[in-house]
Amino acid sequence: MVVLVTGANGQLGQSIQSISGNYPEIDFVFCSSSELDITNFENCQAVFSTYKPHFCINTAAYTAVDKAESEFEKAHLINVIGPENLAKACREHDTILLHISTDFIFDGTLTQPYLETNIPNPQSVYGQTKLDGEQAVQKIWNKHFIIRTSWVYSQFGNNFMKTMLRLASERDSLSVVADQIGTPTNAVDLAEVLIKIIESCYAELVSASNYGIYNFSNEGQCSWYDFAKEIFHQKGISIDLIPIPTTAYPTPAKRPSYSVLSKLKIRKVFNISGKDWKVSLKECLFEF
Repeated sequence: MVVLVTGANGQLGQSIQSISGNYPEIDFVFCSSSELDITNFENCQAVFSTYKPHFCINTAAYTAVDKAESEFEKAHLINVIGPENLAKACREHDTILLHISTDFIFDGTLTQPYLETNIPNPQSVYGQTKLDGEQAVQKIWNKHFIIRTSWVYSQFGNNFMKTMLRLASERDSLSVVADQIGTPTNAVDLAEVLIKIIESCYAELVSASNYGIYNFSNEGQCSWYDFAKEIFHQKGISIDLIPIPTTAYPTPAKRPSYSVLSKLKIRKVFNISGKDWKVSLKECLFEF
C-alpha cells in the first residue's frame, strides 16, 4: 500500500513521519513542497505517475492566519488551487484523497459542538480559502475524506504550545485570550487517525457511502488561556498568566469565538475516539 504525503516538512507531515515506522505494511512517500509543489498540476501528475499512490494525505496548507489577510493570492494558490490539482491527479490515478481542513470555516456563533452538516461561514481569508479548497475537492473527486480539525500543536513546527514555552522563558508575565473556546489537537493523534481511516479503506471495512467530511480533534474544550495555563502547570513553570478578552488583543484576522467540533460521526463510522486534550498535551510535552 503506497501512501503519498504532501507538505512533509510541516507540523502534521512531520507527525506522520514520526509514527510511520509503526506501520511497516505501508510504503510512505513523503514529499516536501520542493519535491511536490501542489500548486503545479504538471508536478502533481509527474509525482503520481512515478509512485502510483493508493492514498494521498494532503497536509500542505497556507496556515499563516493573519498574514493571509494581506496575502490572499498566495493563500488561495496553496489552499484552493493545490487541493484542486491533487483532486484531479487522484481522479486520474484512482487515488483516495485525505484532505485536512479547519474549524476556521465556521463563524463561531454556536454554543454547542459543530457538526459536519452545520453551514460554514468563514470570517477570515484563511477560513474562506480552506472552505473553497474543501469545495474544490468535493466537486472534482468523490473518493475523498475531508478532515476538519482545530488548534493543532505538536513537538514539530511552530504552534501555540511552543510559543508559550518560548515566551515563558523570556518573560515574567503573559496575557492570553480567554474568550475564544475550542479544542487543542495533538498532531500525532491526528496522524494516527488518518492512518486508521486509510487502513479501514484498504481492508474494505468502509463503503463508498462513507466518503465525505469528518471532524476530528482531541476531547474536551478550553480557552487559549486555559490551554496556556495547563501547559505551564504540566511543565512546572511559574509565570503570571493574565486572562484577557479578544478585544484587548486585536489581530488582522477574525477568529471564531467558539469552534468545538463534534466527533460523533467519526466515532460511529470508524470507531475512532480521541483522547482528552490534557492527556494528549502531557504525552506531547514528554516528547518535547
